[in-house]
Amino acid sequence: GAPRRPAIPGAELGDVSDDFFHWPSLPRSVAIVGAGYVALEIASMLAALGVEVDLIARARVLSGFDPDLGEFVAGEIRKHGVRVHDHRGDVAAIEREGEGLVVVDGGGARVVAERVLFAIGRVARVHGFGLEELGVAVARDAIVTDDRFATNVAGVYAIGDVIGRVELTPVALAEGQLLARTLFGKGGARIDYDLVPSAVFSMPPVASVGLTEPTARARGLNVRVYRTNFRPLKHTLTGSNARSLVKLVVDAESDRVLGVHMVGDDAPEIIQGFAVALMAGATKAHLDATIGVHPTAAEEFVTMRTPIT
Repeated sequence: GAPRRPAIPGAELGDVSDDFFHWPSLPRSVAIVGAGYVALEIASMLAALGVEVDLIARARVLSGFDPDLGEFVAGEIRKHGVRVHDHRGDVAAIEREGEGLVVVDGGGARVVAERVLFAIGRVARVHGFGLEELGVAVARDAIVTDDRFATNVAGVYAIGDVIGRVELTPVALAEGQLLARTLFGKGGARIDYDLVPSAVFSMPPVASVGLTEPTARARGLNVRVYRTNFRPLKHTLTGSNARSLVKLVVDAESDRVLGVHMVGDDAPEIIQGFAVALMAGATKAHLDATIGVHPTAAEEFVTMRTPIT
């Protein structure tokens, strides 16, 4: 894959995430267009280094995650000085103004910065190396495969970002392992893409595994939602106003935990353990019967008793 660059006037004036690693010096100010993994991670990093950061989101922050997480982390990164401009629509143009650049959003609002960084996703590299000549089917810039990664052409298989399912490194590794076992071994279980854990290493970090609340409801499931946000105990000593959010999505019929979501310190480490639990079919009753480790943020997942919906 490659970082996506928008087709707008002045797009050549901005950088993409590959360019970020070659900046010769730290800019005074940066306008980041996007609100996904890369956008939040770079925004957090630059803000921590003292850079003035504007984050310009077409819609909401972290649109691929549960909405509660995006809204909450937007509030938290604002505490670190990041100016979040959400629901601005597509950026219309990048213009040069003196020694700086101006981002013009869909509503005509202008953000001025020394550098502009596009973090609006990636596009799969599926053109220019012979797929067309072979007749391999491509749709919406992704190679079309079945659930065993076979294309429409016998003997040609595809895995990873180019098939447009879940574009994460561990997923590509798992797909490669499954394909190898299918072709040369005894096969293996299909990948459950609903249970792929993921994390955003922003400040604070965000992590999630399983279904979001909107996805569960869209599938017609009757769900119970448990959610709380709190000030971690350690910050009673540090004086920090940082807060954490934890959320559970539970199937009301089977009691099975469908989704586990968190914003806060150590969220990625915590969610990795819950990914195992969800693969094993954990229920809310299992969590209720589990004794928490005190004082930790993770214990909040096993002490919530009253659903909010």
